[in-house]
Amino acid sequence: MTTRLFLFGTLGCHLCEEAETMAAVLERSNFDVDIEMIDIAEQEQWQEKYAIRIPVVYHPESRAELFWPFDIEEFKQFISELKK
Repeated sequence: MTTRLFLFGTLGCHLCEEAETMAAVLERSNFDVDIEMIDIAEQEQWQEKYAIRIPVVYHPESRAELFWPFDIEEFKQFISELKK
């Protein structure tokens, strides 16, 4: 079953670009994950919640969050925990 995640960030955020690169690698791997990039500047609700915390990986079903700083191994662990 594919795990759906959101990656909250915004344009011009170099940390968000790093997180997007990790997300792209994981989507191409065998993690069976679909990661949707969401620009918080386009949605006030997300901007208010995450403005100073981006990038953030968010699992809408469980509302679990992975806050920066994280590396690809921590990102993988987050996904693995969601699949349990």
